[in-house]
Amino acid sequence: MRKVIGIGETVFDIIFRNNKPIGGVPGGSTFNSMISLGRCGIPGVFLSETGDDKIGDIVCSYLEENGVSSSGVDKGGKSHISLAFLNEKNDAEYLFYKDHPHDRASMSLPEINADDIVLFGSYYAINPVIRQKVKSLIEYAHNQGAIIYYDINFRSSHAHERDSLLSNIEENFAFADIIRGSNEDFQIVYNENDYNKLYSTINKCNNNKVLLYTCGADPTTLKSSTSNEIKMNIKPIPTVSTIGAGDNFNAGFIYSLIRDNIRKADIHRGLSSDQWLSVLNTAQSFSAECCQSIDNTISLEFAKKMKL
Repeated sequence: MRKVIGIGETVFDIIFRNNKPIGGVPGGSTFNSMISLGRCGIPGVFLSETGDDKIGDIVCSYLEENGVSSSGVDKGGKSHISLAFLNEKNDAEYLFYKDHPHDRASMSLPEINADDIVLFGSYYAINPVIRQKVKSLIEYAHNQGAIIYYDINFRSSHAHERDSLLSNIEENFAFADIIRGSNEDFQIVYNENDYNKLYSTINKCNNNKVLLYTCGADPTTLKSSTSNEIKMNIKPIPTVSTIGAGDNFNAGFIYSLIRDNIRKADIHRGLSSDQWLSVLNTAQSFSAECCQSIDNTISLEFAKKMKL
């Protein structure tokens, strides 16, 4: 089976409701996606770093217990902590406690084959401290014929760094086959929310991209140069927490590419509307499932039904 290589940060999420902690779980954007994919039986390896402490032990054990190799996780310094405060809509406001000089993952190259999938994104993908390591790995994966999936996930807390980081973001666009961004991401990065204009901007970095444009409860749009524009309505559901909703959308999308044997050439050649809708529906089902608990991932029961 094809494998997934995830690149991203690790944090330990402590979740609050009404200013009281209600749970804690290892997390991080790409980390959450990898756990859900591992639970579905998809081989994966996670490249990151964590603290040389009890939290670091928990993080690595959690990966292995859920079928994801922790062989690419370096230990050192202190683990990162995230405090997530849920509001009345169960959306989260975050406080991060990070030891940034500790961002020094070795990024040793794992075996990457054609049509494997590399998932990366968030600040970790553009952090100047480790930028050259991340870029080298993505360039290698691109040259090997892997599918590159880039989730922008650019938070407002880094908006003041936008000008200095834009070149890194656009380098990621150039390597990526699939790019996911929210209306909030693009508002911060380009001060623009017209996805047609955004698609033209992204394609200037390199042609033939697939753009996934998400907008909260509004329809998700998939746009590419070789397929019809697809819109998918978001079904309203009762939520316990929206933490990890986008991460699990990514997991469901990638899961579908492997389940349906969709390869890099197929993406660039163009899929039918029905094929893309099937992928999007599965992505949304993963996201909706994640929102049913305070965990950042799909449940073990849901994963069992989806096992490949």
